[in-house]
Parts: sequence; structure tokens; C-alpha cells
Amino acid sequence: MAKAQFHKNQRVYVRPVGTWATIERIVPQWVKDMDEPLRIHYDVGLGREFAAKELETEEVATLSLLDPEMEEWHVLRVPNKWRSADECAGHPVPGTHPVVVTGSHEGGGWRVPGVEYDMTPERVELQAKVIAAAPKFMMIARRLADYARHNPENLPDDVLTLADDADALVSSIMGPAV
Repeated sequence: MAKAQFHKNQRVYVRPVGTWATIERIVPQWVKDMDEPLRIHYDVGLGREFAAKELETEEVATLSLLDPEMEEWHVLRVPNKWRSADECAGHPVPGTHPVVVTGSHEGGGWRVPGVEYDMTPERVELQAKVIAAAPKFMMIARRLADYARHNPENLPDDVLTLADDADALVSSIMGPAV
């Protein structure tokens, strides 16, 4: 059963549209003989109703630029346009190649040219998996650096060195204000 995560007149960031809006209506989807709604959608006056996972509060939006709960990057398999499955039988998944979707719709993300994929398909497959996992890696590195910053006396020197490396990496990506 679903519970409302946002309330009427609350200001939210609408991820698929990339804009701020105010919740005008909470739209529950009821099922016969159930005490609570099956799903809850939110009308923000942008032409369609949005699910809770498509919305962010102001607090969450300012909390983190890369939050693995909000960034759902994933690897999508698309058919090869340049070779048939028979012509590339030695590839990890013959007839397809990976595309990493980093946006809220299937069009945005990372792609590799067909020639490059043909030269080293295993390498490109690994790259796709690493890129798709990048938001989670960032969050782990951030958490490690934060923990070490607040508990330096409880950690061995090797772990403090790793935490410093993680902090330097996150800072080099996000800037010094992390």
C-alpha cells in the first residue's frame, strides 16, 4: 500500500522536466476492497501526473548532487546497426552493444562508436558497467571520507589513507565544496 510522501502546495523539483513546481493535487489510485490506495501520483500542473520517485523536496535537492537513490543509471542493450549477430558471435552479447542511460529518459547517456566496440568489446562492456555504477561509487567514497573526517582516532592509518584518496577524488570531480 502507498502513503503520500508529499503534501498539497509543497514545492518540489520535477526531475523528468527539470523544473520546480508546486503540488496542486494528490491523486491516489484505489483498488476495490482495500483500505489504502495502491499508488499515489502527484499533479503539479505540468500536463501529467508524476510518481514520488520523479520528485524531490528542496531539502533533498540541496543535500547531494549525485544521490544513488535519485540517479538510476543503468546499462541498456541496443541492437548493432553495423553487424548482425552472426557476424559478431565472439562478442559478449552478440548482436547488441551497451548504452549507459544517465538521464530520466532512454535518450540520454553514454554510447560508444561501433568500430571501437568491435575492437575491444570486453573493455567497452566493463566501461559501461563502471559508468552505470559511478553514482554509487561516488556516494561510497563520500561516506568513507565523511566517516574518516569525523572518526580519525578509530581508524587504522591504511583506512585513513584510503579515505583521503576518496576525499581527493570526490573533490576533484565535484569541486572543493564537497
